[in-house]
Amino acid sequence: MTELGPVAWPPAPIRTERLVLREPEARDRAAFIELLASPEVHTYLGGPRPRDELEREVPQTPGHRPGHFVIDLDGAMIGMIKLVRHDAGSPENARRNVGEAELGYLFVPEVWGRGYGAEACAAALDWFADAHPGKSVVLYTQTANERSMRLAAKLGFTEVERFQAYGAEQWFGVWPSATPAD
Repeated sequence: MTELGPVAWPPAPIRTERLVLREPEARDRAAFIELLASPEVHTYLGGPRPRDELEREVPQTPGHRPGHFVIDLDGAMIGMIKLVRHDAGSPENARRNVGEAELGYLFVPEVWGRGYGAEACAAALDWFADAHPGKSVVLYTQTANERSMRLAAKLGFTEVERFQAYGAEQWFGVWPSATPAD
């Protein structure tokens, strides 16, 4: 996946009722490591990364990466969202060339089930719709990931197809509705 363009980055922090979507800061490093090392968070993402490897690789100040938002609750990072250019040319995506960007998200398990995912992702999608009028967004998740499937439905993603990859059934959806190219 590549970065979005041509939109000024970073945008002003995006505020919701309870959250702030903002650029990463040095104070977020430990939370990034927790997210990437968490077995719970990575149950459907191929497993966690080793903590010692992350300690070596994650920079002291997480990078300035267009399309990546930290989700901040009361001054603490509780997750991250990415809206990055969808790579329709990669082998697993060759039949699914819809969508300007792909939505991805990770949240610390301690905040699951409180509606933060829907609130943060809806705000990010609203920002995207304003920044890229008329462009759609895609989302992939394993069908076994019931939480992610519910969030995709709540956000208004429409199923395009299901397919097998990485040893499991995958779900592919688009927001807003678009017709896939043949």
